[in-house]
Amino acid sequence: MLFSPQIPLQLEPRRPDRFEDFVVGPNAVALSAVQHLLDEPGGVLFLSGPPGSGKSHLLNALCHAARNAGLGAFYVALKRLPEDAAAGLEGLQMLDLVCVDDLDYVAGSPVWEKALFRCFNEIREAGGRLLVSSSQPLPLLPIQLPDLASRLAWGVRQNLQPPDDPGKLEILQQRARTLRIEVPLDVQHYLLRYGRRDMASLLMALERLKDAAFADKRKITVPLAREVLGELPG
Repeated sequence: MLFSPQIPLQLEPRRPDRFEDFVVGPNAVALSAVQHLLDEPGGVLFLSGPPGSGKSHLLNALCHAARNAGLGAFYVALKRLPEDAAAGLEGLQMLDLVCVDDLDYVAGSPVWEKALFRCFNEIREAGGRLLVSSSQPLPLLPIQLPDLASRLAWGVRQNLQPPDDPGKLEILQQRARTLRIEVPLDVQHYLLRYGRRDMASLLMALERLKDAAFADKRKITVPLAREVLGELPG
């Protein structure tokens, strides 16, 4: 079966990320490896990097690129799923591409490791492509099933570097364009200086800025950014 009847897995990529929206920075080699995975039937790519380095962006972007090329693609974020959802990985070998995000969240779980090992074997034997992400490099993951670690080690491994401050500003600008809002440069610098500096928190602050500006019909300014940052959890 393709999905568990109790906890169905979502087939569509969860975000509208595209390759053209990815801020490359020091990650040109990793980006190229992801983009070329569609040209490699049976290819396996393991992508690691700290939170905010762009892993989920690239997985979602590859799914969209596959769909645009007429291929079947599947994205799943493991950190969002309970163990009962592991059965939903059965039958994915019928797809051309499977992107598995957040492997580090389930490493060490016998249920997930067995399900993933079976899934990865089926995909490879069917000539499908597999892109797996983790916040930790493969050797540092507490994987208990040796065959799973061995299977992942067969493929190409790339590590993403987090963006520096200019890169973070560029990502904020890119997301602002996607949200169709105007965020002055002084507001972007304010978020970077006084907010939490990880990329996920910066993007959350940007979303809150948009919501606050629309709700109160205000322009996005430093005073509004100060209010929004004061409302976010520390």
